[in-house]
Amino acid sequence: MIYLVGIILFGILTILQSTVVTRMPLLHGTPDLILIFLLAWALQDRVKSAWHWCIIGSIYTSFYSALPFGTYIIAYLMATGVARLLKQRVWKAPILAMPAATFIGTLLVQIISVISLLIMGVNLPLVTVFNIIALPGLLLNLFLAIPVFFIMQDVARWLYPEELEV
Repeated sequence: MIYLVGIILFGILTILQSTVVTRMPLLHGTPDLILIFLLAWALQDRVKSAWHWCIIGSIYTSFYSALPFGTYIIAYLMATGVARLLKQRVWKAPILAMPAATFIGTLLVQIISVISLLIMGVNLPLVTVFNIIALPGLLLNLFLAIPVFFIMQDVARWLYPEELEV
């Protein structure tokens, strides 16, 4: 059931990301909905399937992206690892870890994307990429991080209900 919800959720998020969100950029940066939802899911207390959802989301993203297929898989696995590490370190307040995980995760995804493009032979002015794409995308991701965290907290409560003591 949990994996089916992940497949459906990331299918919907992929459609939103590729159609709606890319049409509303800030400069040339757009928020990465799948990354934000993955990080919010990885920071939930009850969740045991963060790595599975990470693979599902990264495969969906890799299908619609023009980057080489493994780029988002590597980037999202690293970002999820950072979120899980932050969850262990800041375990009493995962809401405080969400902006930090979003900041680090967004930078990781942007850096790995640029490295992937450089390996493909695309000549990029790095300062321009940072100023026009990475920073606005980071700002939008941080803006959406807290609301998405609470949405995923409700999803986690629904999928992992607390057991009542009798």
